[in-house]
Amino acid sequence: MPDIDFWYSIGSTYSFLSIMRLDDWCAENNATVKWRPFNVRAVMSEQRNIPFAGKPVKSSYMWRDIERRAAKYHIHARLPAPYPISDLELANQVALLGMTEGWGKPFTQALYRIWFEDGVEAGSEDAMSEALFRCQLDPLPVLARARSPEAERALSAETEAATALGVFGAPSFVVGNEVFWGDDRLEDALSWAKVGHVV
Repeated sequence: MPDIDFWYSIGSTYSFLSIMRLDDWCAENNATVKWRPFNVRAVMSEQRNIPFAGKPVKSSYMWRDIERRAAKYHIHARLPAPYPISDLELANQVALLGMTEGWGKPFTQALYRIWFEDGVEAGSEDAMSEALFRCQLDPLPVLARARSPEAERALSAETEAATALGVFGAPSFVVGNEVFWGDDRLEDALSWAKVGHVV
């Protein structure tokens, strides 16, 4: 069965639902998922797609929808969480650096808990430092490396790779050339990985 690529961006509210349930979901479905952080804000800006900020009715719906779905998955959240986040690029550069060193997934999970459970904005240095502490890492050198030109280029390259696949939002699940956008499309992605069509 081919792997499922999980394209997510720290700063994406709906990515919370996938990030918090993916480990259990993979175990239940005998599936393998590759975590791929990218800069969704850059993709959406390029497409002139303005998300929920400044749209009170849509924002209210988003938080209620996430609340309902979190309850369905038995995921704890204190909503609304601070949104939008300030330094989306740096948060994802830290996550991407972590993916190359083996701590990217636990960092992402810890940062989303700090954001959605503790109410600390995920783009803040306080939140990122606490998430790194929870991964038993020294935040100062990690954040310094994540601010480097190399880390910026790495995130740009991943964002370009996502765009080339047709990814336009987060979370997205990609199997081969097939893109499934949204947390609620995870099961469809698994079906495609298993049998080549949605069951």
